[in-house]
Amino acid sequence: MNDVSSRLLNLAIAIQQIPAPTFHEAERAEFVRQRFVDEGLSDVEMDETGNVYARLTGRESGRLLVVSAHLDTVFPSSVNLHFEREPERILAPGIGDNSLGVAGLFGLVWGLRKRNLTLPGDVWLVANVCEEGLGDLRGIRAVVDRFEGDPPHPGRGATPLAYIVLEGMALGQIYHRGLGVRRYRITVRTQGGHSWIDYGKPSAIHELTAVSTCITALEPPQAPRTTLNIGIISGGSSVNTIAAEAMLELDLRSESTEKLEELAGQVEQIARAAQKPGVTVEAEIIGQRPSGELSADHPLVRLTQDCLHAAGVEPHLNTGSTDANLPLSRGLPSVTIGLTTGGRAHTIHEFINLPPLEKGMEQVLQLVSNVWDIL
Repeated sequence: MNDVSSRLLNLAIAIQQIPAPTFHEAERAEFVRQRFVDEGLSDVEMDETGNVYARLTGRESGRLLVVSAHLDTVFPSSVNLHFEREPERILAPGIGDNSLGVAGLFGLVWGLRKRNLTLPGDVWLVANVCEEGLGDLRGIRAVVDRFEGDPPHPGRGATPLAYIVLEGMALGQIYHRGLGVRRYRITVRTQGGHSWIDYGKPSAIHELTAVSTCITALEPPQAPRTTLNIGIISGGSSVNTIAAEAMLELDLRSESTEKLEELAGQVEQIARAAQKPGVTVEAEIIGQRPSGELSADHPLVRLTQDCLHAAGVEPHLNTGSTDANLPLSRGLPSVTIGLTTGGRAHTIHEFINLPPLEKGMEQVLQLVSNVWDIL
């Protein structure tokens, strides 16, 4: 393993050891901000959303590229962040999603400096918040607004050539299509009461289970792939109480904007039909991830494939729900790529494999070095 990869892994572990649940990334963000300063990067700052920016200066200030990685994890602060380092892998909650991705921002700087490469334009490195869960891409939305906004942000330069998003795992995958996501919180409310004395009055839990049965009976199309999942359900106050309130959280996804809207309409109709005297049902949208797509023939997608081939990795074009959704939804060139392989993401048994990391970083270095020639 080369020295850049060794430094990268040490930094990834240091990042992983700092809790960063979605909406609570401040401590990790400050750590990254200080490291950007220590690296001597320009224009280091944190915006109101909590994103951290730094500029790697190129030869021409009028051209720029954005490389980002999300700071947040799916784990609450109470989770034990213990890590185990083995000869060929590291096991730790959040190590691949996305501590390694954030460390990859620094690995890019170290790799370019080791090769004495000055790029044609500026590279803005961004560690952004709110990619996971109900963060609803709030962080990357602020990033794109900053660089694409009117009036332009002071010192912003030109419109970015592209947005390259780093994830710690999924090496070989090129996410150039953004998966549309709609999330609902469906809440049922009733008067409630005593399970014996008030028997016969509507229970929020009973009504919610009826709603959930109708939802899970829906049959989303297999092509274009469309899915639904009830991820959370809660309610009631005791075993002998008729529940006054219950709720579920629902995740809808589709490769097709039209099919996603169709499925969402069916869910909303189920919620409306469940209304009756003594029972109120509210379907609240709690998350929307826009969809978008970059053609497989786009120069950025072709270059990303070429860089993987050159690094000895077989590329696979894919669809996913990542930070790239936001720029893609606005017609901006963007891809999400991985730095190594791994598994058990979003569990406390998450791990990354170490041997592929050098190939993953070579992919990033080649992509960032050559993108100026094709866009």
